[in-house]
Amino acid sequence: MEKRMVVAQQDCPARAVPSGVPTTIPAGSFVTINQALGGNYTVTLNGNMVRVDGTDAAALGLETEAIEFEQRADGKVHEDQVRQALRTIFDPEIPINLLDLGLIYGIDIDGQQVNIRMTLTAPTCGMGPVLVSDVKYRVAKVPNVEHVEVELVFDPPWHKDMMTEEAQLEAGLFF
Repeated sequence: MEKRMVVAQQDCPARAVPSGVPTTIPAGSFVTINQALGGNYTVTLNGNMVRVDGTDAAALGLETEAIEFEQRADGKVHEDQVRQALRTIFDPEIPINLLDLGLIYGIDIDGQQVNIRMTLTAPTCGMGPVLVSDVKYRVAKVPNVEHVEVELVFDPPWHKDMMTEEAQLEAGLFF
């Protein structure tokens, strides 16, 4: 993708890179789009990199990613919908979703709280806080979710065999 500049049409939620700390791009701000992967945008605002979730991209005049869930009448959080949300989150460097990459080690639902155990492709990955923030942001969009906790773990260490066969094919890891 070629870098281009846009003007925020309204206040836009974002997360600082690499810390993942929530911030806001004020309406009228000029931002440079550096990358668009997995429906998310990495942009530069006043010399700082921030990540804009694809569901909020309309605030920047960009294509919005819609995440829709079936409303169920039981008022419960459903694991299949949590998994649906996780499949919309892509590693910022590898355009494969976190589930297919094998980065999600566990999903526990306790009432309206979702607890997720996940790892990174490498313990030194500088985008770890951003990915954790992405998971919290997207899973919170699942119906009836009131709180999301993410635990970043490194045991067992991630390796390519944890990827689905489809992800390995997409990444060119099968010869």
